[in-house]
Formats: sequence, C-alpha cells, structure tokens
Amino acid sequence: MASITHFLQEFQATHFATSVALGGLSLFIFFSFFIQRFRSTKKNGNSKLPPVPVVPGLPVIGNLLQMKEKKPHKTFLRWAEIYGPIYSIRTGASTVVVLNSANIAKEAMVTRFSSISTRNLSNAIKHLSGNKCMVATSDYDEFHKMVKRYILTDVLGTNAQKRHRCHRDTMIENISNKLHAHIKNSPLQAVNFKKIFEYELFGLALKQSLGHDVESIYVEELESTLSRGEIFKVLVSDLMEAAIEVDWRDFFPYLKWIPNKNHEMKIQRMVFERQAVMNALIKAQKKRIASGEEVSSYLTYLLSEAKTLTNDQITVLVWEPIIEISDTTMVTTEWAMYELAKDPNRQDLLYKEIQNVCGTNKMTEEHLSKLPYLGAVFHETLRKHSPTPIIPLRHAHEDTQLGGYYIPAGSEIAINIYGCNMDKKQWAKPEEWKPERFLDKKYDPMDLYKTMSFGGGKRVCAGSLQASLIACTTIGRLVQEFEWRLKDKEEENVDTAGLTSHKLHPMQAILKQRN
Repeated sequence: MASITHFLQEFQATHFATSVALGGLSLFIFFSFFIQRFRSTKKNGNSKLPPVPVVPGLPVIGNLLQMKEKKPHKTFLRWAEIYGPIYSIRTGASTVVVLNSANIAKEAMVTRFSSISTRNLSNAIKHLSGNKCMVATSDYDEFHKMVKRYILTDVLGTNAQKRHRCHRDTMIENISNKLHAHIKNSPLQAVNFKKIFEYELFGLALKQSLGHDVESIYVEELESTLSRGEIFKVLVSDLMEAAIEVDWRDFFPYLKWIPNKNHEMKIQRMVFERQAVMNALIKAQKKRIASGEEVSSYLTYLLSEAKTLTNDQITVLVWEPIIEISDTTMVTTEWAMYELAKDPNRQDLLYKEIQNVCGTNKMTEEHLSKLPYLGAVFHETLRKHSPTPIIPLRHAHEDTQLGGYYIPAGSEIAINIYGCNMDKKQWAKPEEWKPERFLDKKYDPMDLYKTMSFGGGKRVCAGSLQASLIACTTIGRLVQEFEWRLKDKEEENVDTAGLTSHKLHPMQAILKQRN
C-alpha cells in the first residue's frame, strides 16, 4: 500500500500556486462539511458524537499523518484503549467511525443494518470488483440477494458442500502424500507448508468454479501460455496486492480530476490480465460443455441459471470464489499450524483427542463434531489471526446511532475485526493463543460465529462453512499423521504483509511421521 508519507510528498511537490488554490478549496470544503454536520447534529437534537483523536497539522489531512504504518487495525486498537471502543477519525474529506468491540460491531451489522448496508469502495476495489459486481462488495439490494443465492446454491451452501466433498478429500490426500514424500526424500529439511497447501487449495477453487484444475493455458490476449504459477499470480496474488493499493484521491474525492497515472495504469493492467486469463479458462470450459462432456461447476450453473447477467458479470462472479477460497482459508490454516508447531503441549492434546475418536482410521469431516479441541484451535486462530483485520468500509446513508453516539449521514463505518477479537474487556490475555478458552460451555460447539472473523447479520461471510470444513480437516489430518516443530528461529517470524494477516515469511517446519 502506498504510504501516506509518499502521498504527502507528491502533494507538496505540486506547483505552489496550484497548492495554494487546492489548499483553499480543501479547507473550504472541510469547513462546509463541518458546518453541515453541525447543523445536522443540532437538527436531530443530539450533539453526542464519538470522540475524535487529536488531529495534528492541517485539518484537511485529518488523522492520516498518524496512520503511516501499514497496519491501521493495530493503530485503531491502540486508540480504542484511549478513546473507547467507538470513535471517529478524519481521513481527508471523510469522517470514519471506527468500531472496536464485538457488541457495537453487532449493533452495526444487525440492529442498524438498514442505515449502513451500502459500501463506498476504493478506486482499486471498484475496478477489481467490476463496480460492485462481487457478492462481497455489492450493495445490499436485489442484485446482491440474487448473486448470493447463486453462490450458496452451487458453491458454498450446505448441499453444495456435499457435492464438492470429493474435491476436498482429494485435496487432503494430495497434501498428505506430498508431505510424506518430503519426509522420505529430505527428512531433515524444513518444509514450506504454504507452498504445498496453496497449490492444492487453488486447484480446489478451480474445480469448484470452472470444473477442472489446470496446469497451463494459452491466453490469446497476452499471446502467451501461462503456467499454473503464473495463473495463480494473475488471478490471486497480484489482485490481493492491488486490493489494498491506496489512491490518495480516495481521501479527497473533490480532487479526482488530478491524474494519478501510475496507480491507474497498474490497476488497469491487473484487471486486463485477470479478464484475459478468465476469458481463456471460460472458453476452454465452454468447449467441454459443447462437446457433450458433463461438467459440474459454478460457471456451468451461472450459464444455465443467470440469464439476466452479462458476460462481464459472470466472469467476475466466477473469479470471486477462486480468489476467496485460495486466500483466506490458507491464511487461517497456516497460522494454526504455526501455533501448533510452536506449542508441542497443545499439539499433543489435539493429537490425543484425534486418536481417541479416530483410532487407526484417517480423520475425516464426519469426525469434526466429535473433536471439540480441534474446533477450539480453529476458532482461536481466527480470533488471533483474523484473515480480514478490517471489514471494507460501510457507508451511513442516513442519520443513525451506534454505541449511544449520533452518527450523521455520510459517515464511513470501519469495523475493526482485529480490535474486536483483541478486546481485553471480552478476552482474557487476548495476545495469547489459547484454544481452551473456546471449550467454555458458554460457546455452542456448532456455532461458527464465536468471534467476529466471519462478520455477522445479513452480510455474514457466505463461505464460513466451507472454510471451517477445509481448515479443520486439514489441521486435524496433518497433526494426526505428523509431528510438527518450527525450524530454528522460525518462532520469531510473526510479521504480516501490509494490512493483511498473511505471514510475511511462509512457515518453515520440520516434520516427523507419527507411528
């Protein structure tokens, strides 16, 4: 993500006269906005607004100068300890109300949902999502309800999970076989778990979305044959990086007329490459269908059922589960294996639970309901290492209230999932990874929403069931078949990439086959 410091350097490098003019315009708009909000507040007879952290420097910049680090979720949590679980910050022309407790977040997601159900997307995400075409980014309207129904019916719902069970079983067996082969060939060498798991998870995503895994494909628009790794880069890793790209104009909408060519060209290139690769994959799938081959996939379902969608919309909707399945579940599973490899006592507790339930049989999804400690490992990892630290901003399209405070129309709502899951008032010693906290009888063992990591309300994560099935079964099988310990000094590698929860350095572990 481009730093705010870099933005300010660019901003200050503008011609002096233009800077003065724009500065005056910015201040005028800022004070106009402030007066409008003040009048709105008085009109409603309530002046109780969320507290605001001290704003250094020019008011038009707001709190941006205090957010130079690429982990705003941690900055927000520190501010919550000073200003309380709800406060407002200034980001250029916008007021952002930040929520850092589960109770207030649930109020926003459920009680006040009708007032803040829409999203204002960054320029990058707007282009990547085909202008709110994805289920995850679309406004809560008839289009959203329709496409969410589609993805639940064919990919993520309970019946869909039963149909896709064979793909998950194949994925687990492939991972197990590769790790056994690694031990046989290089018993003393650390294994890069992420590399193996990411490869197989991407294959699962392709099978569900397109019907087939692929090793390579010719892309006409790029005039090149791309390898599997290159396909993954175009469809997943490059676009995850692009999704957190910041265009400084997002903070100052009234300055959108100023060009930002580098940012625009980068996003346009990635969208073009994504479209080109998806076109090639979809074309290959359509050839199979035309030849009479019976292929079950999300694409096939959409082509049959979604008659009102355009080709571009179908392309983005088919791509959506590819990137989401390939990313968030990988993050959770890698962190769980890291924590277990770091903590041999808890790893042994999990192994003994699996042995008591499964004996000499391989652990499968049927055993999950009988393995409460495995479920606790999953939920504790979600709590401490939530794959999405901050939910994409929601927009208050009408005056509302949250946490006892007045929220004027036009405010942006940032739900800090990291802050909710690290709230000391809710979690004892939240910085510790302690699965036992979820064995408390107050938690329903079958409830997937013990933390805020899957969101809540009408926009709750549609993929929560699949994520739990994949992650829990993978974690269980890997502990059942192997002893895990971290490579020397690996325990220190806890840095994350940018504002995500991705491990900056993939986990390196030494494996030993269990008897």
